[in-house]
Amino acid sequence: QVQLVESGGDSVHPGGSLRLSCAASGYVRSTDCFGWFRQAPGKEREWVACIWRRTGDTPYADSVKGRFTISRDNVKNTVYLQMNSLKPEDTAMYYCAAGRALPGGCDYNYWGQGTQVTVSS
Repeated sequence: QVQLVESGGDSVHPGGSLRLSCAASGYVRSTDCFGWFRQAPGKEREWVACIWRRTGDTPYADSVKGRFTISRDNVKNTVYLQMNSLKPEDTAMYYCAAGRALPGGCDYNYWGQGTQVTVSS
C-alpha cells in the first residue's frame, strides 16, 4: 500500500505561482510512476503531468507545457508540481497519483485526497 498526501493548494491571482507537494509513504518502491491530475467543477478529470521513477521522464499535458514542472525528491519520497504563469482555467482540485507501469502508460491505483487551486483576480 502507498499513501499520498497533497499540500500547497491556495488562491492566487492570474500570473502567479504555486508549488504543490505530494508526500508518499508506505511501499513507495512498488511504484513506477507518479502523476498529477486535476478536476474542475463540472469537468472530467484531466491528466496534467507524470514522472517515471527509473527514467526520470516527465511528460506534460499540452495545456500546461512550459508553465508547470514536475519533480521528485527521492530522499523525502515527495513529488512536486511547480506551477507558474497560472491562468483562471488552471482552477481545479489537484490530485496526486501513483502506480505501476503498463505497456503504453501507468496504472494509477493510489490517489491522494486532493488540494484546491484557485486562480482569480
